[in-house]
Amino acid sequence: MMPSTDPSAPAAENPAPSSPAVTWTDAARAGQFDAWLHSLAGPHALDIASVRPASADASFRRYLRVNTTAGESRIIMDAPPSHENCAPFVQVAQLMHSAGLRAPEVLAWDPPQGFMLLPDLGTHTMMQLLAQGHTERTPLRGELAHDLYLNAVDALIRWQLASRPEVLPPYDDALLSRELALFPDWYVAQHRGLALSPAQQQLLDKLFEQIKQHNLQALGGARVFVHRDFMPRNLMVDPADPLAPLGVLDFQDAVYGPISYDIASLMRDAFLSWDEEFVLDITVRYWQQARAAGLPVGDDFGEFYAAVEWMGLQRHLKILGIFARLTLRDGKPQYLADTPRFVAYVRSTASRYRQLGPLMHLLEQIEGSAVQAGYTF
Repeated sequence: MMPSTDPSAPAAENPAPSSPAVTWTDAARAGQFDAWLHSLAGPHALDIASVRPASADASFRRYLRVNTTAGESRIIMDAPPSHENCAPFVQVAQLMHSAGLRAPEVLAWDPPQGFMLLPDLGTHTMMQLLAQGHTERTPLRGELAHDLYLNAVDALIRWQLASRPEVLPPYDDALLSRELALFPDWYVAQHRGLALSPAQQQLLDKLFEQIKQHNLQALGGARVFVHRDFMPRNLMVDPADPLAPLGVLDFQDAVYGPISYDIASLMRDAFLSWDEEFVLDITVRYWQQARAAGLPVGDDFGEFYAAVEWMGLQRHLKILGIFARLTLRDGKPQYLADTPRFVAYVRSTASRYRQLGPLMHLLEQIEGSAVQAGYTF
């Protein structure tokens, strides 16, 4: 059982604010946080005055960093229970530890208030290391990048080898449908301001059904644990030893689903792009290692790569919807800067397969721009 903070425990009398560096829009929640933090200060040797922002993500969660009196640091997750359920995070963290991955251990958790204390896996993501001396969207090419991705492949295979059915929610037809619906609902209707005609909607529904069935049936329906955002932005690196085991974050949405998903996420990143030669190289190496480890990736790399591309297509369409929603609903416009990357991903995949030709034409109508003819497998 993971240790947790007892919400009924008496709080420190009139606790001082945790830190002026942390801003709160809800005074009541600020008071809850300070009481919770003071209750942990002794048992976890926390220097309360050192609390400062660490990072935020695309959800309602945010992360703070706090020092210990021994000179280490810890991470605090602030996840309002009205918006975020932390129970999946705790469950998946335990699964990852059991699989031998370097994931945060839950040191303390207050479920009713949504505060959690975690180890600090560092300040350098794989994404940041790739981009050192370069712009974020023009990542470093070369031996280091190759080695970092192979390190990520090692972590991914360890995660998948731990897979068991009926432990995580299924990545099934219903979930795939909800995700795909984000594209017409948020990207097309809300962001592009377009109302699909009945014929266009019927075509999109048919294409979505085709994409779902392909993804659910590919590779004999092989299923494993799926991180769902396994990409350099969520992988932590020690800059003093970049090839040490990677830390893994942002795993709370993990499911049990197609084995092609996480390698598609890794190589068709939300925030940086690689040329096809590099993508193929790493994907082949993943397939070879996974096959040698007994994972159900099949004996034909061409078939496996097609499964990865079709699974990636579903993800690209979903993320176009998510990035539009983050901008329009949640006030986070920075994500829209990467939507052209996903439009390009969709075009690239649709151009390869004859049965996805109608998607190319529909996307052309939505984007209002010409696309080049591709080829088919």
